[in-house]
Amino acid sequence: MAADAPRRAYRWGRLEPADLAPDPLRQLERWLVDALEAAMLEPNAMTLATVDADGRPSARVVLLKGIAEGGLEFFTNYGSRKAVELAGDPHAAACFWWDRLERQVRVEGTVTRLSEGASRAYFARRPYGSQLAAWASRQSRPLQSREELERRVAEARERFAEGPVPLPPHWGGFLLRPERVEFWQGREDRLHDRFMYRRAADGWQVERLYP
Repeated sequence: MAADAPRRAYRWGRLEPADLAPDPLRQLERWLVDALEAAMLEPNAMTLATVDADGRPSARVVLLKGIAEGGLEFFTNYGSRKAVELAGDPHAAACFWWDRLERQVRVEGTVTRLSEGASRAYFARRPYGSQLAAWASRQSRPLQSREELERRVAEARERFAEGPVPLPPHWGGFLLRPERVEFWQGREDRLHDRFMYRRAADGWQVERLYP
């Protein structure tokens, strides 16, 4: 793209202190509802960033599956790159972007595993094909061919043909508990509205940031 390519002017809305909920997770829930009503393709998609043992970051898009226990829930294979990196350093960041609403939310905090019971309850609600995929995939490891993956899925289907698919021992949930949450509303001339929540001993402190 050329440096002088046309730029989009953000005019959809504005964000004022009176619009904000006292708790950032409640505010995030409000914006998630707005994103759903705006018919976003994946309103709960968030970019999750982690770091490896050498401090090198990596990022990928995951799906937020719940807001509970004071944090954001997502699920993955415990052998995946993100899970391995979180085991070494539990600090992580997440970012939501809803282009139709010209909004962004940034979340920074620490990550812990959800209980096995919570992971089992969510896994039971997943579609059958997704359950089989969790058993078949050695997530983030080298794969020789698509045929190998399809063979492993077929083996899982045969293995669990007689009943419900159980939770794999290598798969489960994580909770990102926020320490900072920023809400960003695009405005014209790049004079965006930004508000940062910071966790304090007595709750949350909120301040407006320069765009």
